[in-house]
Amino acid sequence: MSNHLTMPLDGRALIFDALPLDRESFAPFGDVIQNPQPQLHPSVASHRDSSELPFQGLVANQGSAIKYQHVSRMINLYDQAPSGRPGIAVMNMFVCAARQLVRSSELGQLSPGRDREQRPAGADEPRTISRNDQDLFFPVSVLERHPYTTQTFTPLTADPDKRFLVIVAPSLPPSPADQSLPVPNTKPTSWAETRPLPGRGLPDLSRLRAFLATSEQAVTYGAGTWHAPMVALGPADTALDFLVIQFANGEAIEDCQEVYLSSSAAQRTGSKDLLARGKSIMVRLPAITKLSKL
Repeated sequence: MSNHLTMPLDGRALIFDALPLDRESFAPFGDVIQNPQPQLHPSVASHRDSSELPFQGLVANQGSAIKYQHVSRMINLYDQAPSGRPGIAVMNMFVCAARQLVRSSELGQLSPGRDREQRPAGADEPRTISRNDQDLFFPVSVLERHPYTTQTFTPLTADPDKRFLVIVAPSLPPSPADQSLPVPNTKPTSWAETRPLPGRGLPDLSRLRAFLATSEQAVTYGAGTWHAPMVALGPADTALDFLVIQFANGEAIEDCQEVYLSSSAAQRTGSKDLLARGKSIMVRLPAITKLSKL
């Protein structure tokens, strides 16, 4: 059984602006892990009432540290996997090369009537926008999910200028197109997690969200959340290291499910045009990243 499907994009060309990553905006898709009070030094916190600290914070290590508890939760749902194989906790290192970005001038094949931008949260319909020649875009060509586990990416760098993109999408209702994909049906009653399971459906591309993360942020994708493979930013000859923590059982279709975004025009013509190749879902980077080093 294949762990990847193809999703046609004919007739769709959407542009999504990447917004700064924050815990509240990302909550429907997972957790953002970062120091909730970076201005608070442990020596000061030791003289405060711990009830004032977020995440049930405690003063620890003989007053030399602040411990914020349960900033993200690891979820293991492999007891519902069809294979019956249990999931085990794994830690992997991903060395992620900086991804190639596309300038607006290279997207000339996008006709004005199809050049669309998703509105901010709360607005359903995209609107036509203008593009600056210096705008930088990342083309989204594949989304994946891990139906039975959370997945946490922690950047391993001391460089405060490092950035990466976090791209996610909610699920559509189940359909015949995704009936071959196994997913968990219920959440354990012991869960403190309030986020519902996304369900079996393919990604809802019209509600895709993109976020710009810093080197001081880690991110946990909720179990079953559609997301793009890691998008590190930077010069072409650089990379960003991540420690990745999740559960896995070695069954490909239970560990990772992929959807490749394609255009039948590419199959018919063999065109190398970005749009014809199905790369008509674009994430536009915010102005802060439009630096010579990128």
